[in-house]
Amino acid sequence: MREIGSNDAGLSDSGGERLRIAQLAPLHESVPPKLYGGTERVVAYLAEELARRGHQVTLFASGDSTASVPLKPIWPVSLRLAGLSRYGHQYHLMMLNEVYRHAEDFDLIHSHLDFWNFPLARLVSTPTLATMHGRLDDTDLLPIWQSFHDIPMVSISDHQRLPLPAMNWIRTVYHGLPRNLLRYSSKAGKYLAYLGRISPEKGPDVAIEVARRAGIPLKIAAKVDENDREYFETRIKPLLSLPGVEYVGEITEKEKSEFLGNALALLFPVDWPEPFGLAMIEALACGTPVIARPCGSVPEVMRDGVTGLLAADIEHLVAAVGRVGQISRETCRADFEARFTVEMMATNYERAYRQVLARVRSRAHPGQPRIEPQGNGRSHLRETHAGSASL
Repeated sequence: MREIGSNDAGLSDSGGERLRIAQLAPLHESVPPKLYGGTERVVAYLAEELARRGHQVTLFASGDSTASVPLKPIWPVSLRLAGLSRYGHQYHLMMLNEVYRHAEDFDLIHSHLDFWNFPLARLVSTPTLATMHGRLDDTDLLPIWQSFHDIPMVSISDHQRLPLPAMNWIRTVYHGLPRNLLRYSSKAGKYLAYLGRISPEKGPDVAIEVARRAGIPLKIAAKVDENDREYFETRIKPLLSLPGVEYVGEITEKEKSEFLGNALALLFPVDWPEPFGLAMIEALACGTPVIARPCGSVPEVMRDGVTGLLAADIEHLVAAVGRVGQISRETCRADFEARFTVEMMATNYERAYRQVLARVRSRAHPGQPRIEPQGNGRSHLRETHAGSASL
């Protein structure tokens, strides 16, 4: 592997070093997914934008992935389409074996596979950066996290990282979407929208109750995972026949502009420590305000009174529906463009990559100033010596 930072690397369009980056995506969905799939969608947008900036990106994903970067297929089709989702962790072993056997071909390995690559990350000289995409508050897993506290990690919201303050957090990087992916609609619609998954923590039953009490139709565009099938059949399906409730199933990316843009508001009544909430920024991109419970990252992503309204219970959610016309759709779109574009996401990941690679340089060249992360993701310089801190 050539020396990190050598002159022959060149510069990316954003002014930084051009890097050879391995992007490791979950195999559950294609990259991007045909229908539902938040993580895989974000990985596709990131990989393509990094490639546009001049980086050499290799995507490790399912063989039906269509992102416009070189693909290393691990399995011919996504696991959900193949009916193999229950074997996700086992199939990812093949990906990890392939990536880390050829780690010297990359300057950095960027994993989106939770903590499954952590043991292998310590066995190669190529640094690994891991983005966490799920909830991190399961105390039963704390010993695992503590065993790998040195691995560089990125959170997708500041709230997500709170249960694990001692981990090696490099920074928080919000998800981003291509600026022109979803159309802005200046005119509010006459129905409420629910987008995402049918699962207890996402609150579809609450969305139905709120819409019915508010007297406004509700359209539900969502998928049902196998592990949520019983919940759907017993709790949600009987409610779908109620007047004013329409279940449209999963929708494609092209259908989201019409579905979200024509809505009065997106109902996002989650009842769990939401790590980010991609549906919220999709709604904002269309100019559609969000009505949500203040759980997890929600108050961090959606600005109460500016791009939506927060309410903790059904009564106040219903009241929020009555006030949502006060939220400017133009402001919603402007907030998306200011905070949640793919360009901003890629720039922040480039900064994270540079922070990790600076540590490699500091260990190779004792006495060189190194970059240390602060809790909010910003960095400062501190003199250190090789071996004083691990990656």
